[in-house]
Amino acid sequence: MPSPQPRSAFSEADHWHMRHALMLARRALGRTAENPPVGCVIVQEGRIVGVGRTADGGRPHAETQALDMAGEAARGAIVYVTLEPCAHHGRTPPCTDALITAGVARVVAAVTDPDPRVNGGGLKRLREAGIETRSGLMEREARRLLAGFILRHEENRPFVQLKLAISADGAIAAEPGAPTAITSTAALRRAHLMRAQADAILVGGGTVRADDPMLTCRLPGLERYSPVRIVLSRACDLPVDAKVFATAREVPTWVFTTIEGRERALELKRRHPALNVAPLKHGDDGEIPVAEVLGRLAEMRINRLMVEGGARTARHFMKSGLVDEVVLFEAQKKRLGEGALPALAGLPLDEALSGYELTRELPLGPDVLKRYERQDMK
Repeated sequence: MPSPQPRSAFSEADHWHMRHALMLARRALGRTAENPPVGCVIVQEGRIVGVGRTADGGRPHAETQALDMAGEAARGAIVYVTLEPCAHHGRTPPCTDALITAGVARVVAAVTDPDPRVNGGGLKRLREAGIETRSGLMEREARRLLAGFILRHEENRPFVQLKLAISADGAIAAEPGAPTAITSTAALRRAHLMRAQADAILVGGGTVRADDPMLTCRLPGLERYSPVRIVLSRACDLPVDAKVFATAREVPTWVFTTIEGRERALELKRRHPALNVAPLKHGDDGEIPVAEVLGRLAEMRINRLMVEGGARTARHFMKSGLVDEVVLFEAQKKRLGEGALPALAGLPLDEALSGYELTRELPLGPDVLKRYERQDMK
């Protein structure tokens, strides 16, 4: 595998065009099925002649679309791509073959592909065809966008994003089991955009009982990007007519339970045949092991998981050490007072976030979005 190039090996123009490719890749989050969200920019003598991102559903790939746009202008051009071009035959021919046929002169990749069918082989094949290759440009930024795809190949799990809406005094509900509106419309819209960028969304059984949520994206024009819905419930003591089950024909829905909850889960499936159920062994603490859940989701080729609640489920995931990013929607003025339900069901928020770095603060009306990334993320 080629070694990433030092920053000094890349020009200002290289950085500019890779930033453009990353912007394109970001638009593909949550839309590419099991495939990675990739962006590609083709430049001929300083002029952009082709752009592309992984298409909805995962095909065509970014490079193919950019080459189609560039046409003959791709000959002798520079290609900027956020992930190493594929070198294997899948449902489509390898992107390396398309780049070689197009006669490009140089390929700059942000990240080498962790898929064992590629893993440096794409760049090697390009070099053997006489094409100059470089890798490692803006690698950290690209790995953030590709984190789910990378983790699925390297750790057999998806990227895990925990989202919490909390009051100024750190609570998520006025009392246990009581639905409570905390944040503004602007924050709610942002949360729905996050749903559209996820491949799956997960809540605990308590959230289904208390809120009866749909767990879909309801932003105009983005409804079709609603993620796969996952309900985690040990005993599967769930309302049979909950919206999330009644709409399982429209949006894929799974219930993860324990062996003890299996019969109730099967009864749910009898009422809602489109529902999927997955009984798992519980851990010594009686809980469904997070690692088991994530392993199953990796088998389903889920790249990005959004965990949305409630407090007990959030605490369970945080204690597992497998949450990669925490997104807090903080209401700056609303306080829920004594008796309110703490965000992590008794686990102090400051303690839970001690291994995370605050990477972004964004005002959203009267609220603030804060994004924390795990410090040991690759």
